[in-house]
Amino acid sequence: MGTSEYVRFFEEIGIGDVPLVGGKNASLGEMFQKLSSRGVRVPHGFAITAAAYRYMLDQAGAWERLHAELDGLDPADVEALARKAKRAREIVYGAGLPEDLAAQIRDGYRALQQEYGEEVSLAVRSSATAEDLPTASFAGQQDSYLNIKGEASLLDTCRRCFASLFTDRAIHYRVDQGFDHFKVSLSIGVMKMVRSDISSSGVMFSIDTESGFRDAVFITGAYGLGENVVQGAVDPDEFYVHKPTYLAGHRAVLRRLLGDKAVKMILVDGETKNTTRNIPTPRADRTRFCLTDADVLELAGYACTIEAHYGRPMDMEWAKDGIDGKLYIVQARPETVASQHSVTALEAYVLDGRGEILVEGRSVGERIASGPVRRIENLTQLNEFKPGEVLVADTTTPDWEPVMKTAAAIVTNRGGRTCHASIIARELGIPAVVGTGNATTRLPDGQVVTVSCAEGDSGRVYQGELPFHVDGTEVADLARPRTQIMINLGNPDLAFKTSFLPNDGVGLARMEFVISEYIRVHPLALLHPEKVDDPEARRTIDQLTQGYPDRGAFFVERLSEGIGTIAAAFWPKPVVVRMSDFKTNEYASLLGGAGFEPSESNPMLGFRGASRYAHPAYAEGFALECRAMRRVREEMGLTNVILMLPFVRRVAEADLVLATMADLGLRRGENGLKVYAMCEIPNNVILIDEFAKRFDGFSIGSNDLTQLTLGVDRDSEIVAFDYDERDEGVKEMIRLAVEGCRRNGIHSGLCGQAPSDYPDMAEFLVRIGIESMSLNPDTVVKTTRQVLQLEAQPVPVR
Repeated sequence: MGTSEYVRFFEEIGIGDVPLVGGKNASLGEMFQKLSSRGVRVPHGFAITAAAYRYMLDQAGAWERLHAELDGLDPADVEALARKAKRAREIVYGAGLPEDLAAQIRDGYRALQQEYGEEVSLAVRSSATAEDLPTASFAGQQDSYLNIKGEASLLDTCRRCFASLFTDRAIHYRVDQGFDHFKVSLSIGVMKMVRSDISSSGVMFSIDTESGFRDAVFITGAYGLGENVVQGAVDPDEFYVHKPTYLAGHRAVLRRLLGDKAVKMILVDGETKNTTRNIPTPRADRTRFCLTDADVLELAGYACTIEAHYGRPMDMEWAKDGIDGKLYIVQARPETVASQHSVTALEAYVLDGRGEILVEGRSVGERIASGPVRRIENLTQLNEFKPGEVLVADTTTPDWEPVMKTAAAIVTNRGGRTCHASIIARELGIPAVVGTGNATTRLPDGQVVTVSCAEGDSGRVYQGELPFHVDGTEVADLARPRTQIMINLGNPDLAFKTSFLPNDGVGLARMEFVISEYIRVHPLALLHPEKVDDPEARRTIDQLTQGYPDRGAFFVERLSEGIGTIAAAFWPKPVVVRMSDFKTNEYASLLGGAGFEPSESNPMLGFRGASRYAHPAYAEGFALECRAMRRVREEMGLTNVILMLPFVRRVAEADLVLATMADLGLRRGENGLKVYAMCEIPNNVILIDEFAKRFDGFSIGSNDLTQLTLGVDRDSEIVAFDYDERDEGVKEMIRLAVEGCRRNGIHSGLCGQAPSDYPDMAEFLVRIGIESMSLNPDTVVKTTRQVLQLEAQPVPVR
């Protein structure tokens, strides 16, 4: 495969050749040349250089005729522009390819046929280059031609490609940007067509696009050609893979979200070229993921290799070939938004009011904005849009960008977090809620709404103008105190973002949040569906568990993904996961739960915590929890997870539960497993020397310890005045617990509400020498500063 001035194979070009072959080809060449040997699969092909374009027009003597059409062009005269552009395209197409250039292109085609077989079809993509501005981006300005077969068809397509330098849109763009039409050339990329039209494709990033979290690969995908995912015409599947554990040899998908994928783009044979169109995705395909776990992990490996090569976070396009079944990388460029954010300047938007939720979708941008709704159905209505309105549309395209810049927020029916609307919203720093499904029908024109992307992955559009505020903190200079400051966090959606707070890990990850939000079904209802009487609940359970090998697997996978996301976000710092601590009334309110739970008059002191785990009435449910935690620690490799048992009333109960866990594969001390207990019952304090032999640490739950020390039901409003964590008796209990832990050489922490609410309580904990306190995210920075001041004082802390 020899080099010529006009045709260069991918292995002969690299990232330094942008002026010669354009950005897309240079990037493909760089990867083909440097990364093929490291396992990254890039379709082979060649570039027809910018010099070939100039040679073709030189040979035909076409420059003068082009000058005659384009010199002194008035871009405001749309009709004249269209007329002149059409003539310019005719001049370029009519120039024809000089025979020596055509021969080199035919040779290139034959080389690809030898490599991939006679029947290989080609993708022909144009890549504009500006001689004096090698960095200029001409994204989306030129055409792509797909599934090209046969020499005559390829040569004709190349002529069309060259002519596409003069589409109305491309001419307008160059005039706007101040480029000289005669200094811009066109290179063409000819490569094996990846037949994703009969498989799937999408976009991936080696960084989380929402939070800027660097340790995850974020992959989106849908069926058919990739244009839909890029433009946001579909709500794609989403996958995350944790890079540090992947690079250490673990192979597990961290979490996945099923997208709607309502349409897929396929190829339609046309007269002159293959055209594309969207068709509805078959129902069976919409309810399953477009990639297997093995595919996701292969892509994650590519992303890590490409990022390591370029030395920065990357934005990549992938495609799966429906004929050979293989995955290919078809584009890679540096990621330009999330990676530029300062992670030490924390800005948190907080919604201060609540209202009726009109629509929900995926959140982009972690901000909040209010304004009147303006529904736009097509380009002609864009001139009606006023700055400060909320743009509501089915989906957006690059032509809408001038208007999007002035919107307060963007809401779309379709699209995922890597679509056009999402990328623009992120660049502009405005909130967007994408993939709502029904925004254009549910949001009336002119209605004032509040768009909130500050509540995790779910973006919500509320009726009316709701109050909100912004908390800003610069945390780069914050020292670490001796007393560990940990975070209470149960919501996986907020984990990546929260990990940027200055912290020593997670002191309390509540399993209940993941169960009630992501699983929603009582574990025993999953294992014994025949005992669920309510037909409506049975129907919902069937829907939720569709596509899983069995219902137990649904529980294990969802729980391990939720907890795994929190553990990955804070890796390698400790993440203390409390096993489920629902009370019977809370368990009964889960789907299908009523038939499995006794009715208790005071559930707060009833069948909860450790007493459930080895009890025949819940043992099967606990076994599922343990399976999920094993998956997090062993398959995902997140060994920073420490397990914690709540409400352990008696020493014998501790022994029984620990033996049960060991039988289920979670043996304390094996594979570095630490097991903590909550210290929240006076008996835990009284017998601390006995309990300490069985656990690696105690986390004081000040809420329950207060109610049981003072005999006050914390759910009862009538005696609420008697509930006070700062009572001298409660403080003495805490002091004895901390002393007992120190005496026995085990960890002491506190994960209740008290130090978050009361500065004097935080001071007391530092004075008695507690090792850690775990706080709600919103009080972390404030309390850290307070603890640093306390520790700096000359009074002896120990």
